[in-house]
Amino acid sequence: MTFRLKLEGIYTPLVTPLTKDGNFHKDRLAELIEALIDKGVHGLISGGSTGENYAQTVDERLELARFITERVAKRLPVIVGTGAMRTEDSIALAAGARQMGADALLLGTPPYSVPTERENALNALAIDRAADLPIILYNYPGRMGVEMGEEFLDRVGRSRNFIGIKESSGDINRVHLLARDYPHIQMSCGMDDQALEFFAWGARSWICAGSNFLPEEHVFLYETCVVHGDFVKGRRIMSAMMPLMRVLEQGGKFIQCVKHGTTVSGIPAGPMRPPLKSLNKDEKRELEQVIAVLKTTIADIKAGN
Repeated sequence: MTFRLKLEGIYTPLVTPLTKDGNFHKDRLAELIEALIDKGVHGLISGGSTGENYAQTVDERLELARFITERVAKRLPVIVGTGAMRTEDSIALAAGARQMGADALLLGTPPYSVPTERENALNALAIDRAADLPIILYNYPGRMGVEMGEEFLDRVGRSRNFIGIKESSGDINRVHLLARDYPHIQMSCGMDDQALEFFAWGARSWICAGSNFLPEEHVFLYETCVVHGDFVKGRRIMSAMMPLMRVLEQGGKFIQCVKHGTTVSGIPAGPMRPPLKSLNKDEKRELEQVIAVLKTTIADIKAGN
């Protein structure tokens, strides 16, 4: 490993704009990348579940990661998602990320197989050896079936490449555990409706899909809480964002909402790849209303009202 990435700010797991026939729309992806850089996000993530990685081949994921890395051209850190069901696929993604000059990896537990903590750690260490890049772990037991527990964290901690963890369990006790017992692993918010709590417990970054279409509002909350330490104003901002968080985290159509939100922001993200379907008219209308109210309310807070 050549450097230790410092996780500071808003990191956007990019959606994948698609054409009507389901192919990558790279012009719109380039437009999204430029818009996010212009709006002040602090890093970009390729190949996350928000980007529909589960519906892409390894070659397609590498194609997207290479395009994103080349387009960003070191203006921001690019983190490549390497989570996969097969260890061999994760290793291929990790090795490819190193070859293309990515800055770090995002690594979740292989889904469905339900590995033990030891097996999960050995999987992570194998991927580490293949790339020798900084790694941000991704703890999401609700999707993966198992948690990255203390045995896992202690085992992977033998490598200094494991620098951070995106915590998406929804269990606030995990935030306490990571902050108190694993301060050497940078904690990043991965549960959108708990962002304020993460910042209060020392997290300095937020990996948030909603920043695809509301980057300035997410950056505003981060700067208010982390940079300025103003949690009174932070609560007002978070309160304004909570209706969106409920739609995203509890509505059951997370990626569909993020893609439609991106379309509403002016960059058409196109349809979903199967098996998922896009939002219906009523769902779109509800999301658009939530976004409009959020933007107005936060603009008022910014203006000092």
